[in-house]
Amino acid sequence: MTKNIIFDFGDIFINLDKQAVFKELAKYGFTSLTPELDSVAKKYEQGLISSENFIQSLITIFPKADASKIKTAWNSILLDFPLRRLEFLENLAKEKKYRLFLLSNTNEIHISYVIESMGKENYKRFKDCFEKFYLSHEIQLRKPNADIYEYVLQQNNLIAEETFFIDDTKENTDAAEKLGIPCWNLQVGFEDVTDLKNKIQ
Repeated sequence: MTKNIIFDFGDIFINLDKQAVFKELAKYGFTSLTPELDSVAKKYEQGLISSENFIQSLITIFPKADASKIKTAWNSILLDFPLRRLEFLENLAKEKKYRLFLLSNTNEIHISYVIESMGKENYKRFKDCFEKFYLSHEIQLRKPNADIYEYVLQQNNLIAEETFFIDDTKENTDAAEKLGIPCWNLQVGFEDVTDLKNKIQ
């Protein structure tokens, strides 16, 4: 029986265009995801380097771009947050049937942009629905590494089998399932988080 639900953020609540960053960076010489760029992005997402160091690293990789252009390109992945999803989540929280948690791979620049684009009031409404709100750059852990799931379970005394995890990335749900956590690998464009009650185990 499910007692707890852990939600991802991107493409679960807020819509993403995951190719937009590459399209934008192509203006400054991007051709493919190099090991160097991948490493810098993952370190930043895990909070292992500062926003300033991250931007400077990208300027080094893409010298035709300045800090402002890098930020614009970096944030191009972030689209809208449909109000119906926020209202769905608020109603779920009001039911008090499940303990609700957020677990997102995100970084400081993105979350600052989200707060600005959503507005502080709506962002607070969103955040207030959760018992705990875990962002990878704040806890210095990232999905799909097992330690991030173990951290959330241990911090909140959750039993894996009683916890339902929702994420659009199969690599992330596969990793959680290995720990005994039932999962929904949401298929973006075909399914919506508002269908949760038809999916929960």
